[in-house]
Amino acid sequence: MYIIIVGGGNIGYYLAKTLSGERHEVLLLEKDRARYRTVSEELGEIVMQGDGCEVALQAQAGFGRADAVVAVTGSDDDNLVVCQMAKMEHNVPRTISRVNDPRNEKLFHELGIDATVSSTKIIFNLLEQEVGGGEVIPLAALKRGNIEIVEIQISPKSPVAGAEIRTLLTEQNALIVAVLRGDKYVLPSGDTTLEVGDCVIVLVDADQEHSLRDLFAEA
Repeated sequence: MYIIIVGGGNIGYYLAKTLSGERHEVLLLEKDRARYRTVSEELGEIVMQGDGCEVALQAQAGFGRADAVVAVTGSDDDNLVVCQMAKMEHNVPRTISRVNDPRNEKLFHELGIDATVSSTKIIFNLLEQEVGGGEVIPLAALKRGNIEIVEIQISPKSPVAGAEIRTLLTEQNALIVAVLRGDKYVLPSGDTTLEVGDCVIVLVDADQEHSLRDLFAEA
């Protein structure tokens, strides 16, 4: 498969790395020049610098022969534009978009985006499942409680790859609430072993976020 990823942040970077490792043909587009230099130093020629919303760059990147386009920038507007152009201008069979504001998810589906991923909605659904009697904890309460929602991708060099969840987070006030593995969500237990490519969603005390990221960082 030929897969184009727009957005070279952590999600785009690790997704491109994982797909490339699975022998897919991958192209990662990153608009910011400094970020492009950082990512391309490791991923090499599969990274292209430029704005994925631009028609000329899309043609150069080969949108017309792509099997899938994945938009994972930090801007919902950009993600929507990329996916709509992929569908309408290039007839890409499958488009997948990150949705940063869950209120936009319905709009994305109405406008023809094939699939969306919202970290906030994942956490919300998990909390709703865990609280009995139909009671729901509003996400605003997490903010008032000084809790952050952190999304971390497990890279091949991460020291936690292959580790059981029960052995982690012993010093952080944190809770792993979901693991995205491929196209499936895993509700974690202490016995769950983290694998390379997993996207881990963690609730963590805001003061402990940096130490949490250090724990998961590449060795």
